[in-house]
Amino acid sequence: MLHYVSEILPSLLSGAWMTIKIFFWTLIASIPLGILASLGLTSRIAPLRWILKFYVWLMRGTPLLLQLIFVFYGLPIIGIIFQRYDAALFAFILNYTAYFAEIFRGGFQAIDQGQYESARVLRLTRGQTLRKIVIPQVIKIVVPSIGNETINLIKDSSLVYVIGLGDLLRAGNVATARDVTLLPLVLVGVIYLLMTAVATYALRKVEQHYRVWR
Repeated sequence: MLHYVSEILPSLLSGAWMTIKIFFWTLIASIPLGILASLGLTSRIAPLRWILKFYVWLMRGTPLLLQLIFVFYGLPIIGIIFQRYDAALFAFILNYTAYFAEIFRGGFQAIDQGQYESARVLRLTRGQTLRKIVIPQVIKIVVPSIGNETINLIKDSSLVYVIGLGDLLRAGNVATARDVTLLPLVLVGVIYLLMTAVATYALRKVEQHYRVWR
């Protein structure tokens, strides 16, 4: 058994690396975009609010799997063509930006208006108010919700299998179908558990860091 594991492990780790890349770049892009979108959702500019509300409703109201299929297989019909990896990233970033926008919107609305007024008394600019006063508190509020979405992102990354991208789940399925054994899928499950454990540990450290804002 150990010999077999050593044979399939390189392909599983290669698939895991693809999963990690999708996870990492989605998180890096969608969190800042989510913050910007949340500011737009609370903006006084009505057309901007309406557009962003529609975008969030669309992304949250349709399955990520459908969005992946639409981006990779649907958009080429109108001449917009993505490579598999780019299509996966585009769909994931669009989807998770919408979820993070709603999370951050709730966080911003939880900040007492008195803090904004105090910042104006201190003659802080809007940028300084957001950067030094508001956003650190918002992050503390939203970290648990972001943690849940982060764990979901690790698992959702398996959906890229549907567009033929060589991720961890695809590598496990190929080995299982070829060798007629469940061991590759067991190893896939173990690797996913390890990734979620690392993410959970990192998020707990972030929560501990922001406890100063209690």
